[in-house]
Amino acid sequence: MESIYIAITGCQYYYGTKVLKPGTIVRLEKDLYNDYDDEAISVTLAPLGQVGYVANSVGTVPRGCYSAGRIYDRFGSHAFAVVKFVTKDLAIAEFLEEDFVKVTIKFRLKEKRKKKYKNKT
Repeated sequence: MESIYIAITGCQYYYGTKVLKPGTIVRLEKDLYNDYDDEAISVTLAPLGQVGYVANSVGTVPRGCYSAGRIYDRFGSHAFAVVKFVTKDLAIAEFLEEDFVKVTIKFRLKEKRKKKYKNKT
């Protein structure tokens, strides 16, 4: 399957792009109460909370990225993305399919258990 890239914008209204590093997994949540955009998707990072929005206008969506409107129907209430590039004003992230996220989480838990077991012996 072809990779889907999104832009995370509006970071300057939260914590800036400094909190987003390549490899960081962010949560995408449909913002059902947004008065300005019916397809708004907020971007959150634990434990900070909201760090921006998925770009959704002609002026904010970089070439090669999908807008929030193009990915809105690809997931239920939330999804995940992994940050690939960070600039001064925005970040580019790869949208993660649900199956990929489940496999990644299982793998990380398995690795954590291995480390914990090694430290006990």
